[in-house]
Amino acid sequence: APGLLSKAHKGLLYVDEVNLLPDALVDLLLDVAASGVNHIERDGISHQHAAEFTFMGTMNPDEGELRPQLLDRFGFGVALENTYSAQERVEIVRRRQHFDANPEAFLADYAELQQALRTSIEHAQQQLTHVTASDAMRLEIAERCVTAQVDGVRGDLVWLRAAQAHAAYQQTSDVTLVNIDAVEELVLMHRRNNHDSHSPDQNLPPSPPPFERPQDSKPKAQNQQSQQDWGQMAPTKQNTGQLRDIAEATPNTNNTASFLTNASKGHQGQGQGRATKQWSQRINWFSSLIAGRNKSAGVDLRYRRQRGGDPVMHLVLLDTSASTLHGDGQSQAKGLVAGIAKHAYLARQQLVLLGFGNDKVSQLYSQGRAPKAMAPLLNDIGAGGGTPLKQAIQQASDFATRLLRRNPATRIINTIITDGRVQQDLSGLQLQGESILVDTEQGQVKRGRGQQIAQTLKAQYLTLSQARFV
Repeated sequence: APGLLSKAHKGLLYVDEVNLLPDALVDLLLDVAASGVNHIERDGISHQHAAEFTFMGTMNPDEGELRPQLLDRFGFGVALENTYSAQERVEIVRRRQHFDANPEAFLADYAELQQALRTSIEHAQQQLTHVTASDAMRLEIAERCVTAQVDGVRGDLVWLRAAQAHAAYQQTSDVTLVNIDAVEELVLMHRRNNHDSHSPDQNLPPSPPPFERPQDSKPKAQNQQSQQDWGQMAPTKQNTGQLRDIAEATPNTNNTASFLTNASKGHQGQGQGRATKQWSQRINWFSSLIAGRNKSAGVDLRYRRQRGGDPVMHLVLLDTSASTLHGDGQSQAKGLVAGIAKHAYLARQQLVLLGFGNDKVSQLYSQGRAPKAMAPLLNDIGAGGGTPLKQAIQQASDFATRLLRRNPATRIINTIITDGRVQQDLSGLQLQGESILVDTEQGQVKRGRGQQIAQTLKAQYLTLSQARFV
């Protein structure tokens, strides 16, 4: 019997929760999308058939991101919001009740509008062959793609074709800026690589106010700004240093940091046979019998392919207080964050970055797939003021609790990057998942409380020097 790809030939293939597809199916879709042909290889079967279709998918980004190779195959992207005004909600319910009461009458009410839309599309298809784009318009598209840091040139090609289609729909023969602007967000929504949109979260719970001297004890001065909080300082920025990686770091104790290295690996099987990150612990008995048919003794176990592992979330807490500015401490800490982000990106894992400094906690990178390049975002992060580590841990714990409530199988790896210069009492605090504390304090004599904090939080303790350069 023909499969889904065969049935979808010259039609539409719609996949819900497309981001949750197993890697094996994603690889298959990539091959078919590139060649237009589906190759089927089974035991005793070798077959191929044409598979050219329009691919449509929907997903919830909070449940995981798409692989970049597949994401780029989608020509257009639309971000939907479930926020409606009261009048819109009333109209939605009214139309639904109308349809449920009499579907035929409901369709008849919109038949004229549907026919008018169909006629407009048919006229646009006829006009499309006459639409041209000048070199100036092509250059405009290319420059905007460069500004958005779009990988490859598929975005340029899709944008040009979309602008031509929009011009044809408007019954014009030349592409203009109006057409380019009309389809810009559809093309760039899922292709942008600049991080302007990842601004600190403004909806975080308010942190305790910084220390302020009593009004009657403040010195009187003509140039004094009475409304400015005493004890705060303007953030100072340090650029991101060389990337570091703690996946292969050698810890101080027998407790290793191997869970970061193995976060993207599958479970190891038992006995003789293959059981790596590409193979599960489920035995493929048919392949095992075939492999051992000529052996007089022993069993050569073969395993089924791993269909996908549990999602991994990296929750990184970066100390952005004034004490981290000593030397190039903040720069090296940012290099470590960039290294963790690169590791997570290559493993298709998610990342959240919280910064704690200047007596407040900020969400510097919201939940999502780890970015390809973290340095541009980190370079804009300043450091100054006090160290609200306790508030950062409480917020991280609350976030992890909500995440595990949605998906209990999520594996959470907490990485706390700090110099330990904090006087807060952290007793009773606990982080969900596995934790590493990386002590960024420089010098042989440690004046911070890095090791003590690690013991309190039951986290593995590493020094920054143990993180190798990438």
